[in-house]
Amino acid sequence: MLFYDEPVFRPPSEASSLILQATIGCSHNRCRFCYMYKTKRFHPKPWEDLKAEIDDAVIAWPQTRRIFLADGDSFVLSTGRLERILDYLSQSFVNLQRVTAYATPQNLLSKSIEEMERLRQKKLRILYFGVETGHPELLKRIEKGATPDEMAEGCRRAHAAGLKLSITVLLGLAGKEGSLCHARSTADLLNRIRPRYLSALTLMLGPHEDSYREQMGTPFTFNTAIDNVRELREMIACLETDECIFRSNHASNYVPLKGTLLGDKYRLIAGIDRALELPEAFFRSEWMRGL
Repeated sequence: MLFYDEPVFRPPSEASSLILQATIGCSHNRCRFCYMYKTKRFHPKPWEDLKAEIDDAVIAWPQTRRIFLADGDSFVLSTGRLERILDYLSQSFVNLQRVTAYATPQNLLSKSIEEMERLRQKKLRILYFGVETGHPELLKRIEKGATPDEMAEGCRRAHAAGLKLSITVLLGLAGKEGSLCHARSTADLLNRIRPRYLSALTLMLGPHEDSYREQMGTPFTFNTAIDNVRELREMIACLETDECIFRSNHASNYVPLKGTLLGDKYRLIAGIDRALELPEAFFRSEWMRGL
């Protein structure tokens, strides 16, 4: 059977995937906006434990085609360790099509293009990567642990190796004072990265709002719903990346959108403009944004 060290998180697109915890927690775990792994001490799951779980999973779900390696950044594991896991997964699940994982900027910079290529050949196909923002100062304030140039370089290596990147950005991160600058800087970085998949989420801190406000310093005022949607509009308007599948239909967002950039860019902007004109008709109610 599978032994999960909870809580366990996965990308929305991995809803039907088998989740295996190759690591526990997040190796960085310092981002000021993220509280997902604060209750965990990061460590790789011992191989014998993971191997036993894979053996049990094969019996329970022999037709598995997709596997997500949790927790926060299993791509931190050494290339050799990841190869061992991927080889055993391919050996065990005869219908396996792809393996995916979260990755941090530090993870991408720690591996060469050749190493990433070897992992792709062993069915690691998609890395979920949180850019959050392209603004250099904001990246420091949220303690992301990387600069825009470093994130662009890590993503360049992943693309050169043939890996697909599913990028997330976070609306509301800079507050009212830095909202549009955050949107424009993020679009600039995305134009450099040129992701295959892009998702916008909206900052939701729950009981941690006061702590985040204090850590961000003054002045800092949280965005309203209108501010967040305007921020999304500005980012989309500044994007110039082709063949990018875009989504803002995460539960945290006020206006759910989907399309392909650049082809649907002006349709998406028109949809946002309609929502801004009649927010009571087009914005999600707060109760619908519960996570």
